[in-house]
Amino acid sequence: MSQKPEPEAGFFRRALGVFAYSRRALELVWTTSRALTLTLAALTVLAGILPALIAWIGQLIVDAVVAAMNASEPDVAGVLRLIVYEAAVVVAVAACQRGISASQSILRALLGQRVNVMILEKALTLQLTHFEDSEFYDKLTQARREASSRPLSLVNRTFGLLQNLLSLGSYAVLLVAFSPWAVVVLIVAGLPSFFAEAKFSGDAFRLFRWRSPDTRMQLYLETVIAREDGVKEVKLFQLGPRLLQRYRDIFTKLFREDRRLTLRRDGWGFVLGLFSSAAFYGAYAWIVLATVAKEITLGAMTMYLMLFRQGQSAVGAILAAISGMYEDNLYISNLYEYLEQPVIARSGTAQAGPDPSRGIELEHVSFRYPGADGLALDDVSINVRPGESLALVGENGSGKTTLIKLLTRLYEPTGGRILLDGLDLREWDIDALRRRIGVIFQDFGRYQFSVGENIGAGDVRYFEDESRWREAADKGMAAPFIDDLPDRYGTQLGRWFKSGRELSGGQWQKIALSRAFMRSDADILVLDEPTAAMDAASEAAIFDHFQRLRDKRMVILISHRFSTVRAADTIVVMRHGRIEERGDHAALMAADGQYAQLFRLQARGYQ
Repeated sequence: MSQKPEPEAGFFRRALGVFAYSRRALELVWTTSRALTLTLAALTVLAGILPALIAWIGQLIVDAVVAAMNASEPDVAGVLRLIVYEAAVVVAVAACQRGISASQSILRALLGQRVNVMILEKALTLQLTHFEDSEFYDKLTQARREASSRPLSLVNRTFGLLQNLLSLGSYAVLLVAFSPWAVVVLIVAGLPSFFAEAKFSGDAFRLFRWRSPDTRMQLYLETVIAREDGVKEVKLFQLGPRLLQRYRDIFTKLFREDRRLTLRRDGWGFVLGLFSSAAFYGAYAWIVLATVAKEITLGAMTMYLMLFRQGQSAVGAILAAISGMYEDNLYISNLYEYLEQPVIARSGTAQAGPDPSRGIELEHVSFRYPGADGLALDDVSINVRPGESLALVGENGSGKTTLIKLLTRLYEPTGGRILLDGLDLREWDIDALRRRIGVIFQDFGRYQFSVGENIGAGDVRYFEDESRWREAADKGMAAPFIDDLPDRYGTQLGRWFKSGRELSGGQWQKIALSRAFMRSDADILVLDEPTAAMDAASEAAIFDHFQRLRDKRMVILISHRFSTVRAADTIVVMRHGRIEERGDHAALMAADGQYAQLFRLQARGYQ
């Protein structure tokens, strides 16, 4: 469990540093829509200036009314004209606010989509190790949860800050005529609340980062309890109440922290807000006394009181905007930490190797997972030539699937090298390499797409090519049951969407096997437990069919069923990441080693 971080010192230094993301957020919004950004800026300027104009016209109205009351021939038309002017300015302010709201709504949609696309584009560049790193996964979760909305929030606050600064400036120009000290009181009165708000914004962000693993566990528990792929075991094993209690316990823990922060934030906010109230009513009394002493007119008193009240609101809004911008910057830092995650460049450019007859060669290959103590693969050397088949057998965790991940360059070896056609894999163009490989993993994807798209996913170049779907389905022996489905290759699979059909485990494996055959130019077939969910008759038919289709391909097969691996040209027995035995079935049986013992043990189960 992550430990709660210690309170951080140097608030101002950290605040100045974190505000560096404001410029990047503004650039992001500007490049998303220049027209909307300019519209938002123009309307903000107008909305900032016009309220002071309303206050000034209000003074003129009051003074005109007082003058009319004392005149023998009152200028009623002049008073009405001033009222019309004020009404026009009020309408203009309302139009500006509506325009600002509309611009923000449209920008929110555009910017949210753009940031989410940036996050997903970055995900496509990451390596498998990043997704298997829990700390990095927390960064990804934080970026997706908050950062997509924060850039626009920051920009809105920035424009709001500009609007209120303009308003405050215009108020200050009018207030200086009464007393410069009134402006000083107006500004200083809002500072205590600002410092408290900024401090608690930082605390809220640190709390957010500290509890990210707990939040992710809550989401996972929701998935297990409420999705069809977990609900069977939850019900059968009566896990529901226990998992729900764990969900409640996490909420209670998080709520306790939220409640404590909320009470501290609002408590201090109330106490420090009293300073602002005291300042306002002190100024109120000052202005009223000046009016009684006939130092200012009744209209001026009305204007100054309005200016001071609205000015105080503007100061509060300015300081709240700065505090909010600080908080937004903290969250945006998550986004850019994620987007700037270093990725090892794939520098290979080769489209072919110098000697295709050499096939696949592993030379003293070793691999250690990040953060692991031991080696997953240790000094492994294997050669598979075109037209040959290799079977990998061994207990779970012996390194078989890891070897496949290295061959497909989902990982890079930490020692030794892998060659294809006489050329190191690191010199191959990654796309050219992967077009050479058709693979079915043990934990293959079960996409909530149509049947055809599930098969077409094996080669994105022909993702929507129905003739390719059919050809691959024939090779993967999925065509017979697909023809029985209501919409055949257009049938929606899975239960997430309307009219979706669920397949049996064996049928899903045939779909995955067909997916591996989508790459008709692939001369390397990698099959990781390709028939684990099939019955014996289907398994036998698949491998008979597979032997006929093998041609000059290199085939690597991982299976725990010895009946399926005995026909391989070479069988490699792995244990603790090392090769313990190798040879064909006859040679390994004659050697009477681990392979022979496991084969006889499994064979007795069928007697």
